[in-house]
Amino acid sequence: MGEVKLHGFWYSPYTLRVVWTLKLKGISYENIEEDRFNKSPELVEYNPVYKKTPVFVHDGKPICESMIIVEYIDEIWPQYPLLPLHPYQRVQARFWVKYADDLTSTVGALKRSSNNEEREKSIEKIWEHLRVVEEHCFGDVKNLFGGDTINIVDIAFGSAINFIVTVQDVIQVKVLQVEKFPLLLSWFQIFKDVSVINENLPDHEERVAFIKSIIQKPLASA
Repeated sequence: MGEVKLHGFWYSPYTLRVVWTLKLKGISYENIEEDRFNKSPELVEYNPVYKKTPVFVHDGKPICESMIIVEYIDEIWPQYPLLPLHPYQRVQARFWVKYADDLTSTVGALKRSSNNEEREKSIEKIWEHLRVVEEHCFGDVKNLFGGDTINIVDIAFGSAINFIVTVQDVIQVKVLQVEKFPLLLSWFQIFKDVSVINENLPDHEERVAFIKSIIQKPLASA
């Protein structure tokens, strides 16, 4: 099926989506760890518009944007399908993937918040997103969004919630409160207990320390 490479950041929730997808499907690939502050010429060449990770390179052809990459992989390697077969279920899955993207962007704003007012506004926005998920995504009796197996929505939300777990330890404020989101947190526990997911989670303490260093670096150079 051609040579497979992944340019990414080990701590990135977006890179993590692609890693989980490749691991779930059993695809061998070359991992190319990028430096946030010194990106490789190949990355800039492959993604000249945004110059961001992840970039997935299949047989010399680059694909950008994490969930576009996930869908591409799902089409090329049909084992362990991640998108539903029925057209209506597919569009519903894509809707919630987009919602997970919006949530991840909001968590990024919390990570960048520089004062208590900004932090409180960001947390409230995150809670608004999570309340929607809590109220609308767990009405059916199921372990995962894919039922008994992980699907594309699990991957999208899994990376977002795992990012929140990291960021709340970075800023030392509890965002994921079990009394507010019991169903969501129950799902996340089931999701991260899946061996492929658990074995490919970034080390939590290393990730917290690294993100703290990213936040502090601009302050040090100011």
